[in-house]
Amino acid sequence: MFKKFELRIIIRVILMFGVLCMAALTVIQSQYIYLIILIPVIAWQLADFYRFFRKTQDELEQFVESIHYRDFSRHFDVSHAPHELKTMRKGFNDINSTFKVISREKETQYLYLQKILELVETGILSYELESGDVVWMNDSLKKIFGIPYLKSLHSLEKRDVYLFKEINQLQPGAGKIISISKDNGIVKVLASATAFQTDNKTYKLAAFQNVNEALDEAEAKAWQKLLSVMTHEIMNSVAPISSLADTMLSRLHKATEFMKEQPAAIEDLELGIETIRRRSEGLLKFTETYRNLNKIVAPTVSKVYLRNMFENLHQLMLPTLQQKNVELDIILQNPDLSYELDPTLIEQVLINLLVNAIEAVRDKPKPRIQLSAFSAVGSNKINIKIADNGCGIPPSLMDRIFIPFFSTRKNGSGIGLSLCQQILLLHKGSIQVQSVENEGSAFTLHL
Repeated sequence: MFKKFELRIIIRVILMFGVLCMAALTVIQSQYIYLIILIPVIAWQLADFYRFFRKTQDELEQFVESIHYRDFSRHFDVSHAPHELKTMRKGFNDINSTFKVISREKETQYLYLQKILELVETGILSYELESGDVVWMNDSLKKIFGIPYLKSLHSLEKRDVYLFKEINQLQPGAGKIISISKDNGIVKVLASATAFQTDNKTYKLAAFQNVNEALDEAEAKAWQKLLSVMTHEIMNSVAPISSLADTMLSRLHKATEFMKEQPAAIEDLELGIETIRRRSEGLLKFTETYRNLNKIVAPTVSKVYLRNMFENLHQLMLPTLQQKNVELDIILQNPDLSYELDPTLIEQVLINLLVNAIEAVRDKPKPRIQLSAFSAVGSNKINIKIADNGCGIPPSLMDRIFIPFFSTRKNGSGIGLSLCQQILLLHKGSIQVQSVENEGSAFTLHL
């Protein structure tokens, strides 16, 4: 194309040079009559030369404009083009077609990548480091953070100062677990970040993965292994002590006739052995408590209608509720709501939570407990909720209530909530708590 273009220019230059030489010759020879013919020819050549370059310039401007605005759909008419522009227009069309293919491939790759990132459960946030402007965020991030839209990272500061600081301080290549407060409790998230630079701007890409259930499951398994070891060791140690104490006490009674001369010594021995026996029995009962945490292996699931389960719970707890003067409200969104679960285990969870709720509202003038169940929006999961208007849980204790043997009550064993958590994990579910001190608490089972 460019060789033909150069050839046309050379031909025009040679012709113009020839006409100018002829005009110069006529002036030298004073044959001015021929200038009347040559001057219009020179003018026509100049006009043709200008028109030739103007057409080329216009074509180039249109092509550059289409590239500038990424309008690769523009087509240059070749069939009706002037002869000298046909080759150029054909070249422009070829370039536009190539750009169109490249652009389509890039757009397809971008959409493909975007759809993949929308499907993953990991929340992804990309923002410009200096200005904080958010470039992109996926739906998983919106779900984890509980926010519909985020224009700038600084706008997150108005919603959650703690979360803003944690993301801002997250170093590229590093990872840490952060806690996010949501309506249904505290969610633990593994945050990691990386950085990249393009167009003289630095961008930060942060990923957030919900590890709440994984950590709960790992923690429960760790406790289970620990309790198995402790149960085995305590039983091996306590059982012989208890047996030995009984044997010593029996033999001591037989030997009393030989020790009548020292009655005080006998009493001291009896008292000491009796103390050993009582303490051994106490340790044995304590070991049985450990066993309660370890004896659940797998649930036996069946289809259960929640209205039947709630009726059984109400009949079981009615005497206690009447005695404590506690009002129990039962709310069932759908009377036909059912789920595949182990009714014995889930009833045990609900009994534990109801007993705790009754204890929490005992000092309230109008004690009230609400038991409700509803389907989770957009999924096949259900939520069972027990809420009370009791004393609530202090914020300092919220992270400890599911730890085995931790209890705020003097006579509490501290295994109730741990047992509830383990049962929910066996059902591939979770238990979460919301509480405001002196206002009440709400425990939600997510099945």
